Amino acid sequence: MPRSTRPPSSKPGPVTLAMVARRAGVSPQTVSNALNAPGLLKPETLERVRSTVDAMGYRPHRAAQTLRTRSSKLIGYGIRPTAPGSTAPVMDRFLHALSGAADEAGYRILLFASPPGAPGLEGHEELLDLHSVDGFVLSGTDRDDPRQAWLARRGVPFVGFGRMWSGRQIGDWADVDGASGTDAAVEHLVAQGHRKIAFLGWPRGSGVGDDRAEGWRRAMRRHRLPVRGRRAQSVDDLAAAHTAVQPLLDLGATAVVAASDVLALGCYRALRERGAEPGRDVAVIGFDDSPAAALLSPGLSTVAQPLEAVGRECVRLILARMAEPGAEPERVLLEPSLVLRGSTPAPGG
Repeated sequence: MPRSTRPPSSKPGPVTLAMVARRAGVSPQTVSNALNAPGLLKPETLERVRSTVDAMGYRPHRAAQTLRTRSSKLIGYGIRPTAPGSTAPVMDRFLHALSGAADEAGYRILLFASPPGAPGLEGHEELLDLHSVDGFVLSGTDRDDPRQAWLARRGVPFVGFGRMWSGRQIGDWADVDGASGTDAAVEHLVAQGHRKIAFLGWPRGSGVGDDRAEGWRRAMRRHRLPVRGRRAQSVDDLAAAHTAVQPLLDLGATAVVAASDVLALGCYRALRERGAEPGRDVAVIGFDDSPAAALLSPGLSTVAQPLEAVGRECVRLILARMAEPGAEPERVLLEPSLVLRGSTPAPGG
């Protein structure tokens, strides 16, 4: 084996695509496909190339990729303002999951400010004019959201974390089945012997909030339990929730299903003002499994969203849309899970 003629003081050069191809025993084009269009390769070939890429520490040159493919490898994500009194950890967890999934696919998430309504489209338009992004991930989708139709008219790839709640469905989306989560919460409470199960939700007209309310109503009717007078509404604010839940407690509710953990915290406060204890006197179930849920005393039972799975699905869907712009839209509805803690013992338990 011939010895290297490189001077001892010289450093090894960067690993190139051709070097990876030689090591993996494939053509350079196959390596390029593995990085940019993995669906074109057989699973065993893709695995061999990816293993070689990892072993050799190869990193594609981003600028060269952009010039060659006219792709920036950037996906835009608009950050929307958080309403006063609400918590952001749930969306923080989603963004972390989204960024991780994009990174595994060779993309980066580009954050920008995106206020609700038509003014929020200015940020999308600016990024498109600069050719800075290949597509967008949308969250906070709600009724009369203009973003999907605006992007679809321009042929821009996008995926929503959340359904369109009014009018014609446009584009691809991945969402969590909120109705299934609150349905499961009622089922658990009924199994424990509760019959006076109230719902503390958001004001009507919120797509996500109405979905969660529908799951509670569906399960209550299935068990022939009354719903009249057992629903209250509040903005996602602890003080407002504390006020809104009072009539439900006055009517003797033995359990409260809340549309969010923030609303559940308002219920905790209202109970303690009455000298009652969450869990011991009235069962409480929240939604979102925020970090505070496990820290409360007693711990808050809540519905957890599979945010890591949502992040992966959003990346998969938008990459598929980039690869096949004319394909039929795909919609993915993911199941949440009920996390049980000390706030839901049986009545009198």
